Amino acid sequence: MRRSVALLLLLAVWETASRGGALDPFYAPPPSAVAEVMFTLAAGGDLWPHLGATATAAFAGLLVGLVLGIALGFAAALAPPVADLLEPVMILLNAIPRVILAPLFVIWLGIGLASKLALATILVAVLIFFAVYNGVREVDRRLVERVRTLGGGRRTLVREVYVPSVTSWVMGSFKVAVGFAFTGAVVGEFVASSRGLGYLLQFAQSTYNAALTIALIVIIMGIVLLLFACAERIERRLLRWRYL
Repeated sequence: MRRSVALLLLLAVWETASRGGALDPFYAPPPSAVAEVMFTLAAGGDLWPHLGATATAAFAGLLVGLVLGIALGFAAALAPPVADLLEPVMILLNAIPRVILAPLFVIWLGIGLASKLALATILVAVLIFFAVYNGVREVDRRLVERVRTLGGGRRTLVREVYVPSVTSWVMGSFKVAVGFAFTGAVVGEFVASSRGLGYLLQFAQSTYNAALTIALIVIIMGIVLLLFACAERIERRLLRWRYL
């Protein structure tokens, strides 16, 4: 309640300052002008094709990144030679801001869906790789030895020990992965694209349209918060034992 009141108060001050001349409307248009742009985008139908393009790239990148990160994480954790090859590469990719790869993906894959998918995938895959890799390595070795003593093979270990352990690690990173996937799609579109929310942002920047820029930022923030809420519900459902 207090946060809502504070937000409304901030918007009221902003609106008054912008209309009263304390803020230059060219750089800081009033919230009512931003809301009008958002309504025009939604009611005129211009928003939905771009939102659909961004959502397609983000969700496809999230799915591919999850599968790739889980597969590589298990391979590295269970096979030391694979870890020797993968771990330095993943540490390097994790250490740099991976969005700098966007121009390279555009050169390699063009300005279509593939380059946005690749960027979203690499952002998610590196995050999930370390969640799985660390999740398997953090399993209590005494538990592993007991399963082996009782005759359990590698499949039993994976099914009964590693997967339950890794699930909590992956779900702990899932909300961040959702945000990364959306970030990858938008940044890829911003660098080079013919559609998507990132393309609209780039257009708004090039035309110095502050109202459209702020409207798109608010839309993107709203979508990411919605995805965060959905991811949190999934996490609570799958890990309900943690919240008892």
